Amino acid sequence: MAIPIRVKVNGQVEALEVAPDESLLSMLRERLDLTGAKEGCNEGECGACVVLLDGKAVNACLVLAAEADGHEVTTIEGLGRPGALHPLQKAFLAHQAVQCGFCTPGMIMTALSLLLENPAPTEEEVRTAISGNLCRCTGYRQILDAVQAAAQEMRAGAQGRRP
Repeated sequence: MAIPIRVKVNGQVEALEVAPDESLLSMLRERLDLTGAKEGCNEGECGACVVLLDGKAVNACLVLAAEADGHEVTTIEGLGRPGALHPLQKAFLAHQAVQCGFCTPGMIMTALSLLLENPAPTEEEVRTAISGNLCRCTGYRQILDAVQAAAQEMRAGAQGRRP
């Protein structure tokens, strides 16, 4: 039995029919060809599949696609694009916070959720926010530095747009 849903993904409304047990991750990867969110543990433990659901970080492997009906999903593909990267993407590159890259989309989406809620997090707040995201390559120092740098750039950009 298929369930009809309408979900806004990266700014575009999608009308789909999903299986009752289909995960948001599966829907994004297999139906919409948005492969930035990765299937790691499929148990909500690694953070490789994090996307934003109405601006909040969620493990897409634990959310049913049907639960996204009427909501907005943002994936890593919905951030910057070549030549116009999001400040978090630029900071991850500048601070060498990307090595194998498997965790990077989930890490960036988790950090974005934090920065939307708290534009000036302490290092401890960043550590707490990304504690559900596993990285086997970087040792986290570069990731922490990248998030702090992006936060500073995002704050400076927001101040520059104020009347």
